Amino acid sequence: MNNRLNREQMAARVARDIPEGAYVNLGIGLPTRVADYLPAELDIFLHSENGLLGMGPAPAPGQADPDLINAGKEPVTLLPGGCFFHHGDSFAMMRGGHLDICVLGAFQVSRHGDLANWHTGAPDAIPAVGGAMDLAIGAKQVFVMMEHLNKQGLCKLVESCSYPLTGMACVNRVYTDLAVIDLSDGELLVRECVAGLSFDELQRLTPVPLRDARDQHQGETR
Repeated sequence: MNNRLNREQMAARVARDIPEGAYVNLGIGLPTRVADYLPAELDIFLHSENGLLGMGPAPAPGQADPDLINAGKEPVTLLPGGCFFHHGDSFAMMRGGHLDICVLGAFQVSRHGDLANWHTGAPDAIPAVGGAMDLAIGAKQVFVMMEHLNKQGLCKLVESCSYPLTGMACVNRVYTDLAVIDLSDGELLVRECVAGLSFDELQRLTPVPLRDARDQHQGETR
């Protein structure tokens, strides 16, 4: 399917839904790219569980500070007014409900908002939970960024997760390379589809019932 969003387009799409004044954690991997698409004129406060608040976009080539990294050990920049602190304090912010939004990757999301993103259960897989469990439960809203299908062609939106859970009933919105979908009381509400993709085709690719909500609250975040 040629009309899928690439990873940069997905990151730009998520960035559009982050409001000014929000305190946001961007998870390891794909979600970190969202930082590069946040408008510079908006005050958005990016948090990292290793003890940073006020991160900016990735540094220009050759400008990286090896002592300034995010939780994924990637070099970052610090905006004016940004600060760093003990990771114990950082986790207290996460667990205390002080983050407005976290953006996480996922292996699976169930129709009830359960999240599986730290382990596939495969014998050779390396578990990598990090702060995901704390973020999934502590953030006021959980956005998930993921490809709609895995490498085997199976949909990552499922009736119930077969992988170990990160959090239960915690996901509010899913951004895939094909659609934007809200989760509400066991329903999957399709807010957007990529250009050229019909709702029926999206449903064919998705093994759980979808509801076409594209005419309702277009672009609204919950």
